[in-house]
Amino acid sequence: MKKKRNKKISPVQLIAAGFFVLILIGGGLLSLPMFSQNGQQTNFLDALFTATSAICVTGLTTLNTAEHWNSAGQLLIMMLIEIGGLGFMMIPILFFALAKKKVSFSMRIVLKEALNLEEISGVMSLMLYILKFAVVIQLLGALALSFAFVPKFGWGKGIWFSIFHAVSSFCNAGFDLLGDSLHDYQTNAYLIMVISVLIIAGGLGFIVWRDLLSYHKVKRITLHSKIALTVTASLLIGGFILFFFTERNGLKLVDGTFWEKLANTFFMSVTPRTAGYYSIDYLRMSHAGLIVTMFLMYIGGTSGSTAGGLKTTTLGILFIQMRAMFKGKTRAEAFGRTIRQAAVLRALTLFFVTLTLCVVAIMILSVTETFPSTSGIEYIAFEVFSAFGTVGLTMGLTPDLSVVGKLVIISLMYIGRVGVMTVIFSLLVKANKAEPNYKLPEESVMIG
Repeated sequence: MKKKRNKKISPVQLIAAGFFVLILIGGGLLSLPMFSQNGQQTNFLDALFTATSAICVTGLTTLNTAEHWNSAGQLLIMMLIEIGGLGFMMIPILFFALAKKKVSFSMRIVLKEALNLEEISGVMSLMLYILKFAVVIQLLGALALSFAFVPKFGWGKGIWFSIFHAVSSFCNAGFDLLGDSLHDYQTNAYLIMVISVLIIAGGLGFIVWRDLLSYHKVKRITLHSKIALTVTASLLIGGFILFFFTERNGLKLVDGTFWEKLANTFFMSVTPRTAGYYSIDYLRMSHAGLIVTMFLMYIGGTSGSTAGGLKTTTLGILFIQMRAMFKGKTRAEAFGRTIRQAAVLRALTLFFVTLTLCVVAIMILSVTETFPSTSGIEYIAFEVFSAFGTVGLTMGLTPDLSVVGKLVIISLMYIGRVGVMTVIFSLLVKANKAEPNYKLPEESVMIG
């Protein structure tokens, strides 16, 4: 008698399917006439593109958020951003917390996978911590932004703009209601710095924040947080220095005082970290500056955050392993700890797969899309890295994407938010199958 096949859905499949279903629901809702300014039905592909961009906290849009969607549509987009930024698993967690019901063991396993944790213990307390932390930071962010928006737009519109942009900034989404992002506010250093702080807070990772805020009690920071903080600081400072020189101290891109130019230069280093807001015209940026921006977009934020991309910890592990090889060592060691070999192999796999994915996407779009006479391949590459890193920056390609182009960018945003390994494992039936207890003969292969 044949054994019945276990058709139980795995945690990674549930996560991948959950985001996919939410995108379809969001796209279906946004296509309804009740959410558009003109009261007409929105093209489903454009609505799907917007829903994907919102749930995958990207910010790339084929339709202008401020002009096309009415207040209800903008509110729906903000809700999709919040769900996507914190993870769709926050919905049942909030329900269980309010109802004071116990979370099942199977759901705890899913939560562990969603947060990329190695252990299941403490997962519920971490999820509740994330929820509280996110609410507090976004409320504080909205309060800070209100000092810039209320005087300009009045109480009603000013408060709404403050809440929307606080959510969008913290979730690293990049959606704006200003029409042209922060381009018209490049001389408002206060607004730029507040949004920068919100972007960094969201992209740093909830586990890192928990370590920082509890340090006075436990006097210990995990290796994950140490690597994340080191790489994040290096990218922010390094990006600032590089932009300071490649863009001629910001003189050609920003019309303002020296300090306003510095704020915009710093913002250029912050926003590619999966945020998507912009205060300068990227079509006017130097080629060196564009390369730096694309590198920052590809790396993205930290694991367990609202950000996408390769992730800072992955980059950190790759550098640590490379340093070990240069020193003639085989083990990756940092901060008095040895990084597990499985983590190193996962980082190398992620780097290869994601870079290959981006290259293939660039090749496809270079065939399907039309280049402006003044631009080259960077016009396409910029869009691809922006979509994969769930950034939202563009050189102008997004509104003119073909049907194939829209589908490619939608796929990149989805993979960038859900995670390459999650998507791959959700498609492979035998992804979690244990290795055989025998080992094949070893043989050397020449490298380099």
